[in-house]
Amino acid sequence: MAVAPAGPGFSTTVEALRLRKWQLGPGQPTLVMDQFSAEEFHLIVDDRGDVHVSSKDGRFYLGWSPIGRPGTDAEGWKIAVTGTAKVRGYQLSFDVETPADIVAAAVARVLETSRRI
Repeated sequence: MAVAPAGPGFSTTVEALRLRKWQLGPGQPTLVMDQFSAEEFHLIVDDRGDVHVSSKDGRFYLGWSPIGRPGTDAEGWKIAVTGTAKVRGYQLSFDVETPADIVAAAVARVLETSRRI
């Protein structure tokens, strides 16, 4: 059954408005960590239990803080790629409750865009 708009706008169906079940909770961080090999990345676990991964060239960084990074508002994941003299780098952050497979998808895409020079 379609609902006609009263004026300018959009139309939808009752089915489209039904509630959905969304993935929630941090999930399994191994989905993220399993993407890194010892040949190309350094892995460090610090005294807080936070995990730090960096590329051998030092331009890629991934940090995972299960209880939140110190000094942040529940930031659990941090991805950073250092720029060059001509192009700025970038960084992404995810909350501690962001599902690991969403973070894994972002990491996979970042890794896919890298190439050896």
